[in-house]
Amino acid sequence: MSNNLYDLNLFNRLGQRFLCPVLALLAFTESGSAMAEEHIDTTVYLGEVNVVALKQEHAVRSEAVSATVIGRVDLEDINAVSMKGISDVVPNFFIPDYGSRVTSSMYVRGIGARMDQPAVGLNVDNVPILNKNGYDFDLADIESVEMLRGPQSTLYGRNTIGGLINISTVSPMRYQGWRLSASAGTGNDYRLSAGWYGRPTEKFATALILSGSYLGGFFRNNYDGRFLDHELSGSLRWKADWRISPKVYLQNAFSVSLLDQGGYPYEYVETGDINYNDPCYYKRFMLSDGLTLRYRGNGFSMTSITAVQHLADNMTLDQDFRPEPFFTLTQRQHDTSVTEDIVFRGDHTGSRYHWLAGAFLFYKHLGMTAPVTFKDKGITDLIEDHRNSANPYYPIRWDTREFPLDSRFTIPAAGAALYHESRLELGRWRLTAGIRLDYETTTLDFRSICHTGYEIFRLENDGSLLPERHVAIDIDESGRLRREYFNWMPKIGAVYSIPMEGENNVYGVISRGYKAGGFNTQMFSDVLQQRLMGVMGIGSKYDVDDIVGYRPEYSWNFEVGSHLSFPQAKLNVDVSLFYIDCNDQQLTMFPDGTTTGRIMTNAGRTGSFGGELLVSWNPLDLLAFTASYGYTNVRFMEFFNGIEDFSGKFVPYAPQNTLFVQGLLTIPLRHRYMKGLVADVNVRGTGKIYWNEQNSLAQNFYALLGAALTLEARHWSLQVWGRNLTATRYHTFYFMSMGNEFLQQGRPVQGGVTFRINI
Repeated sequence: MSNNLYDLNLFNRLGQRFLCPVLALLAFTESGSAMAEEHIDTTVYLGEVNVVALKQEHAVRSEAVSATVIGRVDLEDINAVSMKGISDVVPNFFIPDYGSRVTSSMYVRGIGARMDQPAVGLNVDNVPILNKNGYDFDLADIESVEMLRGPQSTLYGRNTIGGLINISTVSPMRYQGWRLSASAGTGNDYRLSAGWYGRPTEKFATALILSGSYLGGFFRNNYDGRFLDHELSGSLRWKADWRISPKVYLQNAFSVSLLDQGGYPYEYVETGDINYNDPCYYKRFMLSDGLTLRYRGNGFSMTSITAVQHLADNMTLDQDFRPEPFFTLTQRQHDTSVTEDIVFRGDHTGSRYHWLAGAFLFYKHLGMTAPVTFKDKGITDLIEDHRNSANPYYPIRWDTREFPLDSRFTIPAAGAALYHESRLELGRWRLTAGIRLDYETTTLDFRSICHTGYEIFRLENDGSLLPERHVAIDIDESGRLRREYFNWMPKIGAVYSIPMEGENNVYGVISRGYKAGGFNTQMFSDVLQQRLMGVMGIGSKYDVDDIVGYRPEYSWNFEVGSHLSFPQAKLNVDVSLFYIDCNDQQLTMFPDGTTTGRIMTNAGRTGSFGGELLVSWNPLDLLAFTASYGYTNVRFMEFFNGIEDFSGKFVPYAPQNTLFVQGLLTIPLRHRYMKGLVADVNVRGTGKIYWNEQNSLAQNFYALLGAALTLEARHWSLQVWGRNLTATRYHTFYFMSMGNEFLQQGRPVQGGVTFRINI
């Protein structure tokens, strides 16, 4: 309560010291900047300068695909400041808010991933983001977010088994001037961004965007009383568009960002408390540069997308999340990748046949260290007591009360692909067929190190202990594992244009999806722990070859749907039905016993069916309604983990329902400086979500109420917003560590204000 009062007082001071002078400045700006350009229209694309979603020939509502496009104005209406802001807005698309930004989990139609390879692809200004650790970032000056659901592997390749997100940032060719934004919310949540867009010549335009954020936090650690989920981040983005000639267009997008984040607000299920002793945090540095070159020839076009990315991060955890000193983990990564995508497209005006062909190359080099440090309580309970119960007459005592199990990895991966798609237009029919041939190889070079020791004692008849001998443990093992994958991803689709007013069609599509295999690096600490126990004669439990690798995931997606528009009623409706047959679905599981590692395993076979509905309706010019609903029923068809048979059970962590309903009312203001008021009321719903394979634990369906009131002028706006206004209590995550259960609670009520200036 005291924190909430502090936030309210903060808003009062903010209004006195900041709002008044800013509003005065804006009033002056309105009268003095009549020549400034209008804000961009996020629903109109200029073909000669916009190369977003360049592998799509038509607007998404004309394609055989379930898609949602969220424009800049829509993002601002719902105050979406990160990728999590569009969760549930897109049907059957869910991003749980838990842990830190390293846990960028996304679920689409029952397909998802909590670690390692992503299930959804992400492109930012055409540049593919290969590392899932870099998916969760703030949205500053985003022009549109396009979400394609269902496998997009034929054109986009690996790790798009669930779908693809295309993000387009504001183009300096279309907008010139300043774009400024400032936001303050409860939880000491502050955000700033400033973007300058200039066009020095008719052919060249450039932009520079600087943004930053600070979050004080919502959840306290009972151990020391401090907020756990605090965050400080900043980013710089530079974008340049150069129309060299009518045939040649060049775009470069460079970005760099820093993140310093706390964590993790996991409450112990038995007590309901967040209480642990060791520090937890996540730090990240990201750099990306993507160069897009487009050439228009006679009857064809060629596009080359060359990208370089680097991510360096540090995830430090109290792995047991208890107040006793058991374990800590510090995982550091340095990941560098280079990608090249060359796309050729036939461009014969008036032709009924169209084609697209391309080649994709990538190289990715990951270096990682992941030492787990055993502390006093962990040594006592998990090593000494275990050993001494097995041999009580010769007990042991460890040399030190803290020692590391060190794991080091080098994981290079490389791949090449060829793909093709043909389209044939026959009257009202548009037929599509495509295929991708994909080769990938990945190698794991590992080294496991442990230098420690213990003293063996002899138990005398009088109960005293006499030193028997000292045992030194010097483990330094290394090895190499290699995997190769060759995949083919076909796709066939058909669209039929319905002969009625508006843009109306029905479609069907069959496509194959692919998600890359990999290595369970987080299990090496447990492998090393069991190796250590083996030195003491207790026996080794894990075999590296069996436990470390996991196979690729494949799916067949069968889908039918329709895009309908009724101009007279100002109504658009999108509907789809799907069935997904998935083999070797990758699941994150927690091994039995007192281990702390997570393991990715292949769950045999799963089946998913469901549907999606999107409706947008403007009954009046000043009144708009939007609704989206997604239903997914995903179950194990074949999954026996060696102990239990989970066939027929729901796949955990994937929500069965997603819901978004929004109403927008615009009230015009006949004022010299003010355009109008926009009132937004929305509801997001998610659930049911099962937390384990046994389906014994679940989060029931919950709904969150949000609202915003925006005062709009020609060049600025002031928005007051709120989230979870009904104070709904819900959980976003469940896991086990050392046999203990933990949950993370969703964010409480939050309110704030946001200022935006376009001059």
